[in-house]
Amino acid sequence: MKNFKRSSSWLATLPKNFQGSNPAKPLISAPDELKRKKYDALVVGAGHNGLIAATYLAKKGKKVAVIEKRHMIGGAAVTEELLPGFHFSRASYLMALLRPEIIQELDLVKHGLKWFVREPHAFTPLRDDDRFLLLGSDAKANCDSIAQFSKKDAKIYDQYNNEMEKLADAITHLMTAMPPDERSRLGENIKTGKQMYKMGRELDWDFSLLHKVATAPMSKILDQWFDSEPLKACLATDAVIGAMLSPHTPGSGYVLLHHVMGGVEGHKGAWAYVEGGMGGVSLAIAKALKEAGGDIYTETPVSSINVSNGKANSLTLHDGSIVSASKILANTTPKVTYEHLMSEKDLPSGFLSDIKGIDYTSPVTKLNIAVDKLPSFKCTPHSGNTPGPHHFTTIHMNCESMAEIDRAYMECATTGRPSRNPIIEMTIPSVLDKTLAPEGSHTIGLFTQYSPITFDGKKWTDEQRENYTERLFSVIEDYAPGFKDSVLGVDVLTPQDIEEQIGLTGGNIFHGAMGLDQLFIGRPGYRSPISGLYLCGSGAHPGGGVMGLPGKHAALAALAD
Repeated sequence: MKNFKRSSSWLATLPKNFQGSNPAKPLISAPDELKRKKYDALVVGAGHNGLIAATYLAKKGKKVAVIEKRHMIGGAAVTEELLPGFHFSRASYLMALLRPEIIQELDLVKHGLKWFVREPHAFTPLRDDDRFLLLGSDAKANCDSIAQFSKKDAKIYDQYNNEMEKLADAITHLMTAMPPDERSRLGENIKTGKQMYKMGRELDWDFSLLHKVATAPMSKILDQWFDSEPLKACLATDAVIGAMLSPHTPGSGYVLLHHVMGGVEGHKGAWAYVEGGMGGVSLAIAKALKEAGGDIYTETPVSSINVSNGKANSLTLHDGSIVSASKILANTTPKVTYEHLMSEKDLPSGFLSDIKGIDYTSPVTKLNIAVDKLPSFKCTPHSGNTPGPHHFTTIHMNCESMAEIDRAYMECATTGRPSRNPIIEMTIPSVLDKTLAPEGSHTIGLFTQYSPITFDGKKWTDEQRENYTERLFSVIEDYAPGFKDSVLGVDVLTPQDIEEQIGLTGGNIFHGAMGLDQLFIGRPGYRSPISGLYLCGSGAHPGGGVMGLPGKHAALAALAD
């Protein structure tokens, strides 16, 4: 590690591939096997949803191939060795939303999926105070931590959690239902309606409260519950994470429920690190697919989805060759699927204008950092290589009040520039997963907001990336002095980089913003308006996160047809 000397440029400390190029091998021609075999279904894109869709089809006896343009599978759920010995979940970084029924139905544990449940869950240090907020599954510990700021809040926190969990259960049932669409069979639509009504009666949902939380600004809900700003800000981060929203934005409450509904091993709201990084999720699904008889082809970009007589029936590959199948499933975003891979003449009149109206605005810049020691926070000093409880959590910085989060949002929204005081969520997966970094060293992820896909309307320059990185590190230094000196290397992914390198339109991690107008039937359907073509990525209901439901539902729709 001594070969990587620090300089005034953070990015200059790294080999070229650490800065995100990771070029694939030169593309010569599509694999002969792909052109020779006959398939029932072809899946465009090997993100986790595409792999899941393909596996469900293959397990029903269909001959399926997944076709991926990158040199690796997984889409945003990937692990990359960006520095020798350092393995990073380069884009998505935590598991909680992956549906337990998918894990079970695809035997993902048998195929190598392992995870580490984090406990505690959240840590909010204060910049100029010896106090800090630490939250987890221990009710008494939570009460003691919150009581530093408000004894009243400490007494009612469990009640708040219980109410949110009930609402999250309602959202879970909404998400796992197949939303009706005009091409669904009548029986499917009736079944969905009956299931929702039955579940609502059995679970005694409070629909008025669900509507209130899902549509209100989360700040309004939190202000009605609590007095303590550190507590409200900590909870509010789940209402804005990955979304170009403020806690004061109507509908931010739904984003919180979208995240709270997750859990691991029966622990509501708990998130886990996947062993070996998030690529472990994609690898396990790929193994299940291979066992079921499916094929995967990497470094094989698709140029177009072809339509004949109103039916999608083939793909044109990068070398001009054509492969055919009776079903085409696209794991790409709606914009890429319908605007880039298809001809406008093949789509119904007016449909493309709706697709062009989808909001992909993203506020996220992700950083992957190699360090040679754990950060030591002023409010809870630490030395040595044994992690403290707070190192297992998501660490919130510049999130000490909802007003602070709102200021960061407003600055970006009104100037077209990254916030000068961005909110930061830090995770250190190597404290639980020893496979990720050399002994004594660690991998750190920073999920930061707010930064736009362009800087003053233009592409980000390397200098602007470095300045933003320097600003982030200065913020962390305020909380944890000595952090800068521990840094060995940095990988920076602005929304622009996420779009170009990972393939997410706008850099949006949800394949489309999660505003109220783009949820449930407001998202493009699994069934496209073209017979034989299905959308299996997160652009369809229920949206983003490593959840797997869009892939499963698209496969079920294709099988039903």
